[in-house]
This record gives sequence, structure tokens and C-alpha cells, in this order.
Amino acid sequence: MSAAPGLPPLLAANPRLDRWVGFGEPGRVTVSTGRVEIGQGVLTAMRQIAAEELGVRLERILLRSGDTDLTPNEGYTAGSQSIQFGGVALRLACAEVRGALLDHAAAAFSYSRTDLAVEDGAITHRGEPTGHDYWSLAAAVDLTRPARGAAPTETSEPRRIVGTNAPRVDLAAKVFGEPIFLHDMVLDGMLHARVVRQPRRGATLKAVDEAALRRTAKGPIEIIRNGNFLAITGPDETVVEAAAAVAPSHIAWDGLDPINPFQEEARWLLQQPSINRVVDAPPSPTPTPATNRYEATYTRMHIAHASVAPSCGVALYRDGRLEVWTHSQGVFPLRDALARTLKLDPAMISVRHVQGPGCYGHNGADDAATDAAVIALQMPGKPVRVRWRREEEFGFEPVSPAMVVTARATLDEVGRPADWTTEIWSGRHSSRPGGGGNLLAAEALPDPPPAPPATESPNPPGAGTRNGEPLYGFPAKRIVHHLIPETPVRTSSLRGLGATLNVFAIESAMDELAERAGEDPVAYRLSVLPEARARAVVEYVARISGWQPALPSGTGQGRGIGFARYKNMAAYAAIVAEVEVEDQVRVIRVWCACDAGLVINPDGAVNQLEGGIIQAASWALKEGVRLDTAGISSRDWEGYPVLRFTEVPEVTVELVGAAADLPSLGVGEAAGGPTVAAIGNAVAHALGARLRDLPLTRERVMAALLKS
Repeated sequence: MSAAPGLPPLLAANPRLDRWVGFGEPGRVTVSTGRVEIGQGVLTAMRQIAAEELGVRLERILLRSGDTDLTPNEGYTAGSQSIQFGGVALRLACAEVRGALLDHAAAAFSYSRTDLAVEDGAITHRGEPTGHDYWSLAAAVDLTRPARGAAPTETSEPRRIVGTNAPRVDLAAKVFGEPIFLHDMVLDGMLHARVVRQPRRGATLKAVDEAALRRTAKGPIEIIRNGNFLAITGPDETVVEAAAAVAPSHIAWDGLDPINPFQEEARWLLQQPSINRVVDAPPSPTPTPATNRYEATYTRMHIAHASVAPSCGVALYRDGRLEVWTHSQGVFPLRDALARTLKLDPAMISVRHVQGPGCYGHNGADDAATDAAVIALQMPGKPVRVRWRREEEFGFEPVSPAMVVTARATLDEVGRPADWTTEIWSGRHSSRPGGGGNLLAAEALPDPPPAPPATESPNPPGAGTRNGEPLYGFPAKRIVHHLIPETPVRTSSLRGLGATLNVFAIESAMDELAERAGEDPVAYRLSVLPEARARAVVEYVARISGWQPALPSGTGQGRGIGFARYKNMAAYAAIVAEVEVEDQVRVIRVWCACDAGLVINPDGAVNQLEGGIIQAASWALKEGVRLDTAGISSRDWEGYPVLRFTEVPEVTVELVGAAADLPSLGVGEAAGGPTVAAIGNAVAHALGARLRDLPLTRERVMAALLKS
């Protein structure tokens, strides 16, 4: 079905109106979205958008999400794009459906179209009831047609639903422990399964002592082997879990070359072969004396998703059809990946999203679902549930790649950058299974696919290069990107991708340049920040935090600022952090000012920013994947510490400039980079010495103190 020209991309890709809106149940409106709930409150916001545009109460909206049989294909719920792009498509589809029903009412009952309106689904004529409503008219209106993009959207002021703090539709069930997570799912006759993982890609299964495994099990189990894929199944999850825990001692592998543990620190990237490109390269400036140049290098270790609970997947293969339940961010890309892996027709696969406990990017959800599907094909008619173990999650999920960033500037006569270069070394930040590979089960089956190609999109907003271009008004800016094809561990997307370290490097450099110029960091930024909305958030956060210029450094207490516009196209966020440093860093308070345009649910946006700040504080202070010769060694909460409840700072978030006439901007990942940068700058202020390697651990603080 061809789409009308000029539609936004997601509506053009899914033009049929009935894929978005339906009236099958009297008094209710079924609204569909390809976006899924991963803790960010998106389902609540989508209900608000639909209810506002259709002119009905929130309670009338029945929302379907993330189902390959029923909902639009919107790819991945990722990149802070749900409202900025998915919400726009849903709004326009709802506007067109409302317009189609009003057009029909006008034509069928000889009303003037301009005199008709909608009040909670009822059609009114000059404010008076007509006796008609959506449900009485819907059968006569063909919603299988494609969207035309001609219907005007609702613009009445004040808005009734959008912009209000509507309660989260999913929160009460989570707070009171209702079984809404995939991990709680129970199907009749369900089997539990655990997979014994290949220690690394290319490892081959040399021997399995099945007799020993059965002896150590405390109940009946079945062992499934297909190539290098090995799974243990049974009706009792406790029995299967115990057998999986001891299985490695009864299995031998070939092809296990040791890795270099030094690779847990990012600087090893500098010695690796790379695929190089230059982004937006202006002419090189005239050489200047060394005193007018700046250069510093910043690093970050690999980072884990550290989800609250391990990944899970459920699958059932029956009568030639495969049904999969998953907490993946992308049910349609996962369906395509399963079809390739299992050599099935995609039309014979249904993938449905069920909520899981945390996500933040490409974690183990797709792998767990694939594990379940592979086993289900071996056991037709029996539902199979795979839940990863904690050590499996930490040891085998894709992690965010280690990075090195060098910020380099040539300065003018007043200490402002006349020419800026951000040089980036990183492994792949985006290798989701929908792109052609990166599924553990697929690599273990016979005839595994080739390794995913070592490429990243050259176009903005990029992945490793994301936010590598400062928003500041420097006359010349460029990014030099070194993509490292071979990394010691599997890598892919995690919240913010390359933006976190790129913003940390740029904003740390801005503080150093301000100090070199003898100026306050806030004033220095404002002097080179041309965009009014960007300036507004910086000025606002300085005001609400009580920013004071010229406070002494090296006192053990410090404040720092960080700023970015996520992807240079989503929400603007400015952060001030206050820290205390003795032998380690403690973040005391954080202030955030964010401009996200029209905010659908202010409370939800604030929650997202608060969560991003707390997670970024954890990245800044604690998180880094540890390696040994066998691979990832940080496989529990002791080896991979995260911020504890007792360490969470006081957080203040305020939304700035949320004007109704401005487009909505993605907010979910806006706070990460600025928070890490603000903490880094606050630590430098507190110590009188700068730490450029993340995380800012006790060992690194002590080393900086010894040098100072």
C-alpha cells in the first residue's frame, strides 16, 4: 500500500489507518503503537496523545503495543525517539481518523463540516448533540485506506490531556507486585530451560558428560544439543537451574584462546587496527603557537546494562507457527532475525512484547527469546521459558564499548576555540540482531552466520560519534572517528551510545578552557553558545542551583556544570552537580534544567530525567566491566557495583520552555552525558586536579591526590 507524499517516516511506513486506530468495542477506542514500555512511561504518553487528538477521555483508550500481528512496525523503541517520532505518527493517524468520521457525519446527515466537533467521542453540531458518535459511524468509514496527511491536528487551547500529569498505566501493578512481567508468565505445560553458553564466539563443543549431568540433577531433565548450542530443560525450574549451574564442570570446549585482561581499560583501543573517517572537515587552520592550543584525552571502560533482573524469553512452536514473548525493544526486527536464524517464513512467526525489569538498550532480551525459540522448535507443542542467570547476564549480554576521546582545539586571542576536533576511538555501539546478526544462539547453531559487519551509520546522529560535535559556535568543527572492528567482548547499544563520553570530554574541555581564560565556566559557555534555547537551560540551571563564580578549588567540595542537546536534535539539558571528595567521590545534589518542547506528561519526563541522572552518576563513579583471560569476570553485584540507594543524591529537575507550539523533543537519554560531565567537573573543582578516566573510583581519586 503506497503512502501519500510528505507523511512522517513512521506513518509512511505504516500508512493503513486501521493499524493505528479501531472502534471494535462499544465505547472504547483501540489504539496501537509499535513503541513498547521499558520503564519510561511511553504507553501512558501515547494514550494521552491519542485521547487528546481523538477527543475522548483517557479511560476510553485501549492501547496495544509491540505485537507483530497487530501493531505498526516502528522498529526499535530506542534513541529517545518514541514521542519525537512515534508520537507524531500516532497523532497524525488519530487526526486523520477523527477527520474521516466527521467528514462522513457531515456528508451522511447534511451538516456543515465546519460546524461539527467531537466531545468524548460524541459528534456535536454547533455544540449540541447529534445523536451520533464514533461507534455508531465507524462501520461506514473505511479505515483500511492509507493516511493522506491532510487532516489538521487538534490545536485547541488549553489542552485537556496532553501536558497533564496523567497517572502511569503500568505503575500500580508494578508497585503492588502484580504478575505483569514476562518473568511471571505461566503457560499450561510450560518447560523451563537454561542454555550452557559458548564461552566465546567460535568455541566448539568438544565433549558433554551427559551421564554426570543427569546424576547431579535433583530431578528429571532433558539435554538438547544442536551444533554448539546446548540446553537443559525440564518441568521444575529449580532442578533445571541447579543442573545448569554445575554444567560447565562437565563440558569441554575447544577454541578458547585467552584474551588480554588489559583490554578492560580503554587505551588499548589506540593500538588496534581501525576503520577511519572524518566528519564535516573544514580547512585546517593556520598553525599557531603551542600556547594557543588545547588537547586532552578522556576514556571510559566497557559498561554493562546492569538490569534489575536477568533477561527472559518464552516461545511455543505449534502447527508450523512460532509464537514468541519477549521484552525486546524491537519485536519486528527480532521476528526478522528469528526467521533468518531458524529458516522460517516471517509470516509464520508472531512476536509479542511483555514488559521486563529494565532495559536501557540492547541487553540479553533478544538472546533469551531466541534461546527459547530454538528450544521450542525441538519440542513442538510445549511452551518453553528461558530465564538467564545473573552471571549469564553480566557475562554474555552485549555491553557498551570502551571508548577513548581526544578533544583538541586551536584557540583565538581571547581563549575561544577557533578550530575544534573531537577524535574518537570505539568499538561498535549498534549491532542489534535486526541488522543482520549478533545473536548468541545463532552463532552456536550449525552453519552460523558471519560476524556482523564492522560498520556504523555515517549519518547524524551517529552511534560512536553521537554528540561528538559541540553545539557551541566554534568557527570550525570536525569529528575524526576510528571504529575498532575487533573487540574482546560483544558490544552493542546502551543508553546514550557514544554521547556519554563525547559530552564528558567536550564539557570537561570547556571547563579547562574557561580556567585557562580566567573565566567562570558558566559565563565562558554562554559566550560561545549562540542558540537561545541552549543558553536558556544553562542560565536556568545556574539560577536554580545558586551557581557562584570564583569559588576556590581544592577544598574537597566542588560544583560542576555540564550541557548538551542530545544528538544535537532532541532535548536540551544542563546539569549542575555538587560533590564532596575525600578518598572517594560522593554526589550530594544535582540540578537539571531541560527543554523538551511540548511535554506530553511532565511528571513522566521528570521521572525520565531523574532516572537518567541517577544512572549517569553510577556510570561516572562506579561502573566498568572487568575482564580476565576467559572474558568478562565481573559477573555479580560485587564485581560490577552500581550506585546504592544510600548514595543517591538529592535531585531537582525543572522543565524549561515547554511551549505548546514547539515540537516534542526526545528526553529519555538527554541527561546522561551532561550529568557525567557535571560530576567530572565538580570533582576537578573539589580536588584542584582533573580525572579524565571513567569511572572516578577511589583508586583514581587517591592517585590524583598523590600527584597534587
